[in-house]
Amino acid sequence: MKKLTSLSCLAALLAAGVVNAQSLDGTLKKVKETGAITIGHRESSIPFSYLDANQKPIGYSMDLCAKVVEAVKAELKLPNLEVKYVPVTSQNRLPLVEGGTVDLECGSTTNSVARQKQVDFGVATFVTNVKTLVKANSGIKDIDSLNGKAVVTTQGTTSDSLIKKHEKGANINFNNVYGKDHADSFLMVKTDRASAFVMDDILLAGLVANSDNPKDYAIVGSTLRQEPYGIMFRKNDPAFKGLVDKVLKGLMKSGEINKMYAKWFTSPIPPKNINLNFPMSAELKAAIANPTDKGVE
Repeated sequence: MKKLTSLSCLAALLAAGVVNAQSLDGTLKKVKETGAITIGHRESSIPFSYLDANQKPIGYSMDLCAKVVEAVKAELKLPNLEVKYVPVTSQNRLPLVEGGTVDLECGSTTNSVARQKQVDFGVATFVTNVKTLVKANSGIKDIDSLNGKAVVTTQGTTSDSLIKKHEKGANINFNNVYGKDHADSFLMVKTDRASAFVMDDILLAGLVANSDNPKDYAIVGSTLRQEPYGIMFRKNDPAFKGLVDKVLKGLMKSGEINKMYAKWFTSPIPPKNINLNFPMSAELKAAIANPTDKGVE
């Protein structure tokens, strides 16, 4: 009788385990079944997600995503969870997340209302200003003085639509050209194939700081738009979104995110040990005090 009772208890426990496993859905179910989670990373989005001297993806966003991965390990009781890394670009990042190739996109992606139709975002982890980079000796002070000149931005970014909107509103005409990634866009200005590079100010600052001659460049003019960055993942996955937001809000509430920010924005960073000297803005402080996943229009 005792043996039968023990067997019954074991069967009940096994059944409960099956039920719990079956109750998982979306990304968590996929990760549980495969024993792996896939991180999408950028290759030149300094200091958010980029390659170090050993071609390893590092950065502020990568550190935030590492915290999410630790929470996934704990949630699924998978201490040996395999973490895979897939490089993504501005152009292919949304399709790779939407199609299931990438589980977490950890880069410098703007959370916009338009993108929310395809993917979902965690609460904002950064707030940027879209501005203009030029050669310091060019005499260019603002985007409006670029009529008829080549203006580059990176394929698949929100800056492209902002440039075109500004052209129409200001009744000016740029020669719009595109780089395959931020490093390529910067190179077009460096080699005078473009007079200006329109992009998020922090990304521009990172590229300038890591260039051969930072004094050769200037970030000028007015802000075209303020944009929130978010960690991106598949849409209609409330359990996974709940976990991501819980981790990020926890880092914000504890103040740990301030230390993570200081590590990447106000301290020397690899590979050249250059300090970006980019203090936290009032807008980001407000986003940390009151976390939100609201997208920009």
